[in-house]
Amino acid sequence: MVLKKLGPDTEAAFTDVVAYLAAEEGLLVLVEPHELEKLLARRPDLAPSVDTYTAQEATSLADAVDFVVCLGGDGLVLHASSLFPRATPPVIAFNLGSLGFLTNHLITDFRADLAAVIASSSSFSSSSSAASSSASSADGGDGVPITLRMRLECAVVRAGQAGGAAATYEVLNEVVVDRGSSPYLTKLECWDRGRLVTKVQADGVMLATPTGSTAYSVAAGGSMVHPNVPAILFTPVCPHSLSFRPVVLPDYAELELRVAGDMRSTAFVSFDGKGRQELGPGDVVRVRMSTHPVPTISKAGSTNDWFDTLNRCFGWNERLEQKAR
Repeated sequence: MVLKKLGPDTEAAFTDVVAYLAAEEGLLVLVEPHELEKLLARRPDLAPSVDTYTAQEATSLADAVDFVVCLGGDGLVLHASSLFPRATPPVIAFNLGSLGFLTNHLITDFRADLAAVIASSSSFSSSSSAASSSASSADGGDGVPITLRMRLECAVVRAGQAGGAAATYEVLNEVVVDRGSSPYLTKLECWDRGRLVTKVQADGVMLATPTGSTAYSVAAGGSMVHPNVPAILFTPVCPHSLSFRPVVLPDYAELELRVAGDMRSTAFVSFDGKGRQELGPGDVVRVRMSTHPVPTISKAGSTNDWFDTLNRCFGWNERLEQKAR
């Protein structure tokens, strides 16, 4: 499956990647419905090797897709995550966006990088046992480095509602409860497995994954956490208390963010910046670690990629060196 960010600036790269996968590698390429007609208008010869899917088929994409190619920025990786709410195929992302924290591959290298993914897949599928596949990858032979990116499973439960959650979401970056356009602070209760942890009076609060630690959470003062660290970040947004500092919780925490009954107005919740909806007094957002992480294909291993990206995107710890005596 090949995904591209919206707009004409990625059309040339999109066409090149699809043509390479279809014509040179002999693969059937799946694209999103709104891209198929435009692609075939540019390259009608690709019609036998390119397909799309219907709204009914969208729920079973994981059964048809072996790996996902993203041509864009971090938002496109979040979009790819949303297309696979359960099991997710490996995602390889090429940086054609602005920041590109999750896109460590260069579009100039797409042939070599995609060839490595395809060769790895062929090697593993023909391997006689899972043990030999793991050994091959560990020894630096066939295989590509994978980072399993934790997601959060979020559920909205309305006050007085019988029968469980109104809706559930899989979140790769963060879930945020905030005051929206209200002039009043949010008043939220945070619970963990039935224990009241704290009451939040702030513009809002977010629960972020390690992947999301370098997004909204770090802008709100949270720590930057390596994607392989099993944790949930609890980060307040402009709290009305100097002692309310961000904390990092274990991944087995099961949290509830409950709108207090005496809150002066309603609150709002969003999931990776989408699905925004209003919350009334007594409404609850339940959050726990998902059992369905997103596997992303690294360029040089998860740790090397992470530190390279901190330097490239944030200029982390850049300063003039101290002069010698």
